[in-house]
Amino acid sequence: MVKVKICGLTDKGESELLNRYGADYAGVVLFYPKSKRNMTIEAAKEIISALRPEIKKVAVMVSPNLMQVRACKEAGFDYIQVHGECREEILEQELLPVFLAANVCDRVEATAEHEHIAGYVFDGKLPGNGEVFDWELLKSFDRRGRLLMLAGGLNASNVTEGIRLLQPDIVDVSSGVENENGIGKNAERVREFIEAVRKAEG
Repeated sequence: MVKVKICGLTDKGESELLNRYGADYAGVVLFYPKSKRNMTIEAAKEIISALRPEIKKVAVMVSPNLMQVRACKEAGFDYIQVHGECREEILEQELLPVFLAANVCDRVEATAEHEHIAGYVFDGKLPGNGEVFDWELLKSFDRRGRLLMLAGGLNASNVTEGIRLLQPDIVDVSSGVENENGIGKNAERVREFIEAVRKAEG
């Protein structure tokens, strides 16, 4: 079954939407002030504490250091999602399973291999901008038995095609379920996205 990750949560009310409509993963952006969705570790604790226990909590970071990963573990996250550089020490310490993210332009770059990588996330050229990349580029990617997460510009109208083409383990959405002004998650869009994924599964 394809799992759903709703990313970029910014308050406890959005956590309740995930509880209501049945998301499988929740993502919170941390330690990245450039993002409008960036949260402090204190705010992140509040957000993930409102999620049902079975929803996996993912800390989304850019080139994190070991201290930041430790803070995420202490806060109660289940995974880290790393964009940019993933330091070897983070993999070696085994603090939290790692989703390793890659931004796809006109080709799929070689992706690091390590026994402690839980899965690979493929996003658009600029993560968080809601841009779709050419999914055909991923058809021959060897996921090496790990999870494959499809991100970048997904919404209720195109996620079915992404699932049909690539059979990802997880589909990841942020801007595609936000309000028109790009601030906050929209309840109807969250519901429509999750329903579209469930229907695509058969």
